[in-house]
Amino acid sequence: MKALTGNRLDDGEAVFASGDRWVPRFADADLFEDDQAALAAEAHAKTELTVVVDPYLIDVIPSDNGYAPLSFRERVRALGPTNKPEHGKKTEGGEAIEALLHAHGAARSKGRIELIRRK
Repeated sequence: MKALTGNRLDDGEAVFASGDRWVPRFADADLFEDDQAALAAEAHAKTELTVVVDPYLIDVIPSDNGYAPLSFRERVRALGPTNKPEHGKKTEGGEAIEALLHAHGAARSKGRIELIRRK
C-alpha cells in the first residue's frame, strides 16, 4: 500500500494527496493498493509544481488503529514539526496520531532511495 506526499510550496508543510487536494494530516490521505493508480497519482502531482514540491510515493503499513508510513522519516514528517514537544500535528491526539506514534518499520523508505538514485 502507498500514499503520496510532498511539501506545500508556500510554507513547506508536509502534505498528503487526498482526492484532488493536498491535506496536512496523514489520516486524511488517499491510500493506494494498486501500483498503477499510485503511479498515475504521482505523475499528476508532478504537474502541480506551483502547489507542491517534490511529490513522491511512500510505503504504508497497518498500525494500531489505522495505517502509518513504513519509514521512520515519513512518520516524523507526518507528526511534525519536531522543534518542540508542544508543537506539531502530534498535539492533535486521537487514534490517527496514536497509529503514527506506535508504528514500527524500516529506517529508510525504499521508494525514496530509488528516487534519489534516479536524480
